[in-house]
Amino acid sequence: MRVLLDQGVPAPLRRILVEHEVVTAYERGWSTLTDGELLAAAEHDGFEVFVTTDTNLKFQQTLSGRAMAIIVLGTTSWPRIRNSSEVVVAAIAAAESGCYAEIKIA
Repeated sequence: MRVLLDQGVPAPLRRILVEHEVVTAYERGWSTLTDGELLAAAEHDGFEVFVTTDTNLKFQQTLSGRAMAIIVLGTTSWPRIRNSSEVVVAAIAAAESGCYAEIKIA
């Protein structure tokens, strides 16, 4: 799957997503886009999964009818995400077009 990591998502996450094509918003030159613009650009470019740490996204954007899955991580802490890597990997692997999932990370 093509996975886009949002600004707040620790870049080392890509090392555990070895079965996917992973790109960061920064690498695409999209770091200055608003959330709506970023979602539209990602869908237009064929990304299948958008991973973010923006827990307010569901309140700020219309997420129904999206062509890609949206996965929200409950923290920006790389050590905590790394410790929950199996859950993150499973959520991304199970992601389907238009789904929205929040992953609580302890």
